[in-house]
Amino acid sequence: MTYDTIIIGAGSAGCVLANRLSENPNRRVLLLEAGPRDWHPFIHMPAGIAKLASMKRINWDYTTLPQAQLGNRRIWWPRGKVLGGSSSINAMCYIRGVAHDYDDWARRVGDARWNWQHVLPAFKRAEANSRGADEFHGADGPLAVQDLRHHSVLTQTFIDAAHSVGLPLNPDFNGAQQEGVGFYQVTQKDGARCSSAAAYLRPAHGRGNLHIVTRAAVQRVRLDGQRAVGVDYRHLGREVHAAGGEVIACGGAINSPQLLMLSGIGPADHLREHGIGVAHDLAGVGGNLQDHLDVCTLQHCSQPVSYDRLNEVAVAIQYLLHHNGPGASNVAEGGAFARTPLAPDARCDVQLHFIPAMIDDHGRNRLPGYGYTMHACMLRPHSRGTIRLASADPAAKPVIQPNYLSDADGFDLATTIHAARLSRDIFDAAPFDAYRGGEVFADAGGRSDADLAAYIRRKAETVYHPVGTCKMGNDDGAVVDAELRVHGIAGLRVVDASIMPCLPSGNTNAPTIMIAERAAELITGAQET
Repeated sequence: MTYDTIIIGAGSAGCVLANRLSENPNRRVLLLEAGPRDWHPFIHMPAGIAKLASMKRINWDYTTLPQAQLGNRRIWWPRGKVLGGSSSINAMCYIRGVAHDYDDWARRVGDARWNWQHVLPAFKRAEANSRGADEFHGADGPLAVQDLRHHSVLTQTFIDAAHSVGLPLNPDFNGAQQEGVGFYQVTQKDGARCSSAAAYLRPAHGRGNLHIVTRAAVQRVRLDGQRAVGVDYRHLGREVHAAGGEVIACGGAINSPQLLMLSGIGPADHLREHGIGVAHDLAGVGGNLQDHLDVCTLQHCSQPVSYDRLNEVAVAIQYLLHHNGPGASNVAEGGAFARTPLAPDARCDVQLHFIPAMIDDHGRNRLPGYGYTMHACMLRPHSRGTIRLASADPAAKPVIQPNYLSDADGFDLATTIHAARLSRDIFDAAPFDAYRGGEVFADAGGRSDADLAAYIRRKAETVYHPVGTCKMGNDDGAVVDAELRVHGIAGLRVVDASIMPCLPSGNTNAPTIMIAERAAELITGAQET
């Protein structure tokens, strides 16, 4: 089969591109997804997120190398392996980052087309915000963004407590300012998850020029000299070759660099180690890995009001009948953005996610009783890691080395200590007096830098925001240019979170959707090129 465009990965970016590019009926588009269709009801019921972690058939189920600064622990990295990708299993928090983030991208890349002035229209074009359109928001896009239909009394208590310790109330983290505390807006429509598959793929599904193949594991990009000409993939036990005028990798910060390296594009010495012929020596592939390291503070709740012991049958029935109640909760209902004394500029450098339940080890460790959890992460880490191949076998999981807290100046640990201390200050505030039980973990109560550092090393995990491994730019470590074309290989682009030069100030799903909207403009020439 021959296509004008082959898109590899039906995640947050791939679904956007499949929709936008197939709007032209003369463009034949193939969308390949390694996982299954997004049929499972837990994907669509927001609170089903609590069940998704254990569903390995829709999760790549990655694990990092042992982390030297985290007690040599291997950190679990779940990533969506299903239509919608990680937007089908995430907590649905709609956060863009701030203008400074994108102005910094444009400066690093040397191209103004990625500054705030140019990306804001793409954010707005994607968005259907239930509050309506304004200077910052769109109301007519595919991606539904709404206020939560249900939240816990504990989440309101968190907001009151954070305000009492000095954080301003903020009804819109994506508005005029980010700093403050409030409820998250979420990617939901009528109380159901609005993944990129629901938002973009479902409306395009009946187009005759869009061919969607699930359970299609791409093995490599086919090259003819220095040009991509198609892909090889496995489907239902057989090898399939598809030819394309352009190939677009949308596999995310782990799978896109893995695919490039399997195709002979990457650091030459590393490719030769695995017996892969070097088609193009591109040193930056798999480098520049960044992630938001997250530390959780858990407290017992003295009243039975948390989500820990809900009647799951009653929750499901209420949700199925009315699409409200606890089943409509994204669980990470409230959040905050704050500046620590270490912040190098005017941007917030810490983000909080409050959970009205006890969440330990990504929810895989079920704790007795009732409680609540504060996630705290620093937003702009200095540490950098890598994605590397374990072997030339496409089915082998790649080697993930995030190098958490490895920066030479100790900035990452120092800022994370401030984030952890802020969590405890909020839990110590008067609004929690009516609910506060003891610390869940015996070593969690210390407030000294040494106490907090030890706790971070023992308990910190990912908050699921890996980026940067095919970064955009023109320096020696760059993989794609400002139009997301792979340096040195014609007919090949990367469009996903891996192209981010550095992390934005917050969650990464909305920025990834924006990147795909911008890429579609550049590919189709809808705006300036």
